[in-house]
Amino acid sequence: MKFADNTKIYNRVDSVEGTARMRADLRNLAAWSKQWQMLFNAEKCKVVHLGYNNPKVNSVVDATQLQVVSEERDLGIIVSDDIK
Repeated sequence: MKFADNTKIYNRVDSVEGTARMRADLRNLAAWSKQWQMLFNAEKCKVVHLGYNNPKVNSVVDATQLQVVSEERDLGIIVSDDIK
């Protein structure tokens, strides 16, 4: 999902297949951003793991591991990993 200068990826990651889909989406997003010269600053990207069954795998964009946070502000709303 893209809104102004924000981009979000949502995936269900509760299995090996879900993990593979998320990693493929991140690779595809990085390739798209290079092709269209809209590069992402991976240092500013963050991951919030939602749900109790989330395996909390590491996410990487262009060899940079993304920072994991327990909450993040999104369009003025604070989204936390416990969904409160």
